[in-house]
Amino acid sequence: MSARLPLTRLHAPAAGARLPLALALMLASGFAALGYQIVWTQQSALWLGHESAAVLAVVAAFFGGLGGGALLLGARIERSRRPARWYAACELAIALWAGALAWLMAPASDALLALTGAQPAPAWQWTVAFLGTFILLLPATAAMGATLPAMARVMAGLRRHGAPIGALYAGNTAGAVIGVLATAFWLVPTWGLARTAALCGLLNLLCAAVAMTRWLDAGGVVPDPLPTPLPDTGVAPRAWRLLLPLAATGGLGIAYEVLVVRVLSQVAENTVYTFAMLLAVYLVGTAAGAAAYQHWGGRLRAAGPGRDRLLGGLAAACLLGTLSLWGADSLKAGVQQALGASLASALAAEAALAVAAFALPTLVMGALFSHLGTEARGQGIGFARALGVNTLGAAVAPLLFGVLGLPLLGPKFALLAVVAGYLALLSRRAWRTPASWVVGGALAALAVLAPPLQFVEVPEGGHIVSYQDGAMASVSVVEDADGVSRLRIDNRQQEGSSSSLLADARQALLPLLLHPAPRRALFLGLGTGLTAGSAAQDPALQVDAVELLPEVITASAHFNPALGDAPPNPRLHLIAADARRFVRAAGPRYDLIVSDNFHPARSGSGALYTVQHFQAVRARLAEGGLFCQWLPLHQLDLTTLRSIVQAFITVYPGGAALLATHSLDTPVLGLVAHADGRRFALPALQARLANVALPRPPAAFGLPDELAVLGSFVAGPRALAAWAGNAPVNTDDHPVVAYLAPRITYVPDALPRDRLLALLRSGSLAPDEIVAPVADASWPPRLAAYWAARQRFLEAGRDVRPTADVQRMLAQVQAPLLEVLRLSPDFRPAYDPLLRLAGALSRSDVPAARVLLAELVRLQPARPEAAQALRQLGGGPP
Repeated sequence: MSARLPLTRLHAPAAGARLPLALALMLASGFAALGYQIVWTQQSALWLGHESAAVLAVVAAFFGGLGGGALLLGARIERSRRPARWYAACELAIALWAGALAWLMAPASDALLALTGAQPAPAWQWTVAFLGTFILLLPATAAMGATLPAMARVMAGLRRHGAPIGALYAGNTAGAVIGVLATAFWLVPTWGLARTAALCGLLNLLCAAVAMTRWLDAGGVVPDPLPTPLPDTGVAPRAWRLLLPLAATGGLGIAYEVLVVRVLSQVAENTVYTFAMLLAVYLVGTAAGAAAYQHWGGRLRAAGPGRDRLLGGLAAACLLGTLSLWGADSLKAGVQQALGASLASALAAEAALAVAAFALPTLVMGALFSHLGTEARGQGIGFARALGVNTLGAAVAPLLFGVLGLPLLGPKFALLAVVAGYLALLSRRAWRTPASWVVGGALAALAVLAPPLQFVEVPEGGHIVSYQDGAMASVSVVEDADGVSRLRIDNRQQEGSSSSLLADARQALLPLLLHPAPRRALFLGLGTGLTAGSAAQDPALQVDAVELLPEVITASAHFNPALGDAPPNPRLHLIAADARRFVRAAGPRYDLIVSDNFHPARSGSGALYTVQHFQAVRARLAEGGLFCQWLPLHQLDLTTLRSIVQAFITVYPGGAALLATHSLDTPVLGLVAHADGRRFALPALQARLANVALPRPPAAFGLPDELAVLGSFVAGPRALAAWAGNAPVNTDDHPVVAYLAPRITYVPDALPRDRLLALLRSGSLAPDEIVAPVADASWPPRLAAYWAARQRFLEAGRDVRPTADVQRMLAQVQAPLLEVLRLSPDFRPAYDPLLRLAGALSRSDVPAARVLLAELVRLQPARPEAAQALRQLGGGPP
């Protein structure tokens, strides 16, 4: 006793001064930890294949490592009289392993990808995802799990009344909030993943260095903390009676987060910023709850059974948070309407959704954990053990609720199960109070009366054909009053419709015709199945179509009738797998690979536009193989497009670009190249058009001849290089597309037609860039004239306002379309609308119709339709 007194007197006066330092270290450590989580989630998505899967796996790995570290190291730390050195060692270990991951992540991801396989069974895929991520991150996450217990032990030894657990927890969580926002909105977009991780590592090293200075360690030993029994405990219960609620509340808290994020993905834009905003609000609430408990927790403990009060309050808060989800659409619309159209207002709307669902529950969660930690200390259970049990419970939640529970129960009942879990932890005494029965009754009422938590926009007169909740997304098919069906993922992302066969089929036929003799094709992304299905109608072609979401494969069967209502095509093989993983895994080589126009802002799709992915695709092409990457220009701003083009020409310097259709509202741009960089051979294309055997010939889709096919091109290698300019290249380490693309999703900066025309005006195109030399000297000028006519056609359509009045419509389009035909008599897209308008005009003004038809015959004498219509009007050929 006498040996300890001088030591106690030595440290006690400085304890108050050291608390701010300890909080600063916790803040920096929390910043680094959540910075790592964002970085590792992005990196893991590259081999897990879907950002949602990566989030679940990394969250589970994080909490599993934190819990394991706290349990394995906590007991030694709590017995140690030099806990500051333990803290410094943990921070150093985090920094070292984070640095090692910079070198190990790529080969480890390759090994895990190979272990998963190209077409894994769901159970095997999720097993590798969770265990692989857990083992890969374990050294760092285990050390993270020991930092808070180490700092708590330092402060417990320096304060007579024990460690300020709530304050330390709040400081650590506040740092995590700053880390999430800074990493998502600034560090990763600016620096990339590796350099962001390096910055977090420097913070860990700084924390380790400070912990070893006299300000915290002082070169001396820390005395054992004095236990502080709770005033209302009486006889201490057995340990399991306290460890059970610690584990259960950890799991239920993360389960609530996972489920709410999945539900809000159908309302919010589901971008990297969405996840960062939701996570930040969740952490802010938890930190605020812990801080509030630190300040007022004594009154709660003195008032009686504090645990029951907090558990009951948390059940009620989660019930209210769940209730808010039914009004999420209205809340988002109201905030955006009040603040106007801007990126800030769009993010504010998503923040409002997060606050409504998370603010109150997380406030109570933070207080409850602090209370259970304090209660554990009073019962002789070390803080490290309490923290470890709590976080191990949290580690189970993503698998139990995200992967298994949500598809099985649906979001509504899964969330209500969380509320029921909190109520089940109440003591028998608590159930004697009316408040518990009120919450239980409200829970039962919602279970019986509330509609499902699904968000599907149904047009007037329409109905839902199918809806399915999966582990990673919700997939719906909605049919409108006109019988047009649309496939949507998470209600935000339209994957095609039954009326888009023309555009979807052209996305298959253009690359299919540009290859001289394809025998095996791979389509990345299925959607409605109309694109891959159109290709599979070629009897000489075997088609593999890879789709990440099994629910999309199921829903695509609804669209088969658009292809001819035939039984399943034996040449079309549907594969449930991740596109990146499938391409990188060992397997057959393909003559043709066509990648869908993935929305670049959502769910990790930006990773399908990186240099590394384009390289993997080239490695899977057979000799002379062709790759076509379609891009949704209506969902892309030009800045993001330039980064994608930069990545493409890095791998395919001889690449070119073409348009799928002449649509101005939904323009789809294709980047296309042979693996060996060769240009397209005109004789091979002519032979291909002559020999291809399809139920409906290419002419039915506006591709009657080689001029129409090659006329689809809008840029060659020189123009693509000009488009890319000095834009940052999109890579796995610097995923600029994932962070640039959401901006236009939140606030469109221009109409798609304006972006398309601006793009076409910014580069030149020459026939010799696209077509290999030909003997016919007249052919290059004809192709150049066709491109000039196409440009004028699109510019003329920019300001056209559709109307049923034929005279008004002709006043808008007749002169510019005739001008297009004068530029290129071969340009059929200008001929057909004038022919239709002449037919409509003949019912009211026969002489004017004759004049128009005669001009069409003069400009395109090889076309018979206008001459036939003119003869029917009694005018005869001119």
